[in-house]
Amino acid sequence: MKKSCLAYLIIACMILAVFAGCGGGQTSAEGTASGGDYKISVITMDQVDQHWVALYEGAEQAANELGVSVTFMSPMQKDDAQQIEQVNNAIAGGFDALLVAANGPDAITGALNEALAAGLKLIYVDSPANVAAEATFSTDNKAAGKTAGEEMLGALDTAGITSGKIGIVNVNPSVDSCVNRELGFREAFEGSGFEILETQYGDGDAAKSQTIAENYITQGVVGIFGANEGSTVGTGNAIKAAGGGVIGVGFDQSDAIMNLLSDGWLLCAMAQNPDKMGYEGVKAAVEILNGANLGGKVVDTGVSVLRG
Repeated sequence: MKKSCLAYLIIACMILAVFAGCGGGQTSAEGTASGGDYKISVITMDQVDQHWVALYEGAEQAANELGVSVTFMSPMQKDDAQQIEQVNNAIAGGFDALLVAANGPDAITGALNEALAAGLKLIYVDSPANVAAEATFSTDNKAAGKTAGEEMLGALDTAGITSGKIGIVNVNPSVDSCVNRELGFREAFEGSGFEILETQYGDGDAAKSQTIAENYITQGVVGIFGANEGSTVGTGNAIKAAGGGVIGVGFDQSDAIMNLLSDGWLLCAMAQNPDKMGYEGVKAAVEILNGANLGGKVVDTGVSVLRG
């Protein structure tokens, strides 16, 4: 009889243990970074720019190390409606956390609030929206933009140019990261003899940005600033087509940008660390899902100046 009671007790304990383990990504006191079997969605502005591909590769590296799953759910092109759709897909797909690079600070907020209400954890990479997140991993874009401006100023000074017009090719007025880069760039020229022309927007598309840069060149600019990868490639290609004579600086690192730098059509580019954003973002997501409180911390993932 005692043996029978003991057997029933063991079975009951086993059943309780099974039910206790059915949290589906919920944090337990005994959970470890590699034991949660969590699903993390990575939603960037698009899947085309090498910047976002590198970010996802960093996320994949962390996921492999920690034993969790990441899925690249970004739209094919920069589009608010498509990005919102991907957030909704992540909610419906039962994901545990979102790594988001928002197209703009406002358009995606409704979808993100729905994700939070559904229990997903939110981490920003590169570009935040106006919804509080657990953590943000991004470049100090204003400081990096000011560095780009200072680089251009130095090159202009070396060339003996102390006045003239400067063009800016940006993405659109709602991309927070690029807006801050422009603010920093403009700040570098305060008190100088240069005139910063009205910003033109090319949606981060290299062909559109090239057309904008070519129009600036016909206005006699002495320098052009590209605020992201597509803007920078378009700027460099326009300067190349014009045979030079204009100083171009920009942002991000891609094969096209590196070729324009090495051929002398661009002066320099501010290289971010998107792989670090993705890597640290996934690590943070796992920590949060395991019960950590990161307090909304903002981490500057750094920038370096690339030259030809």
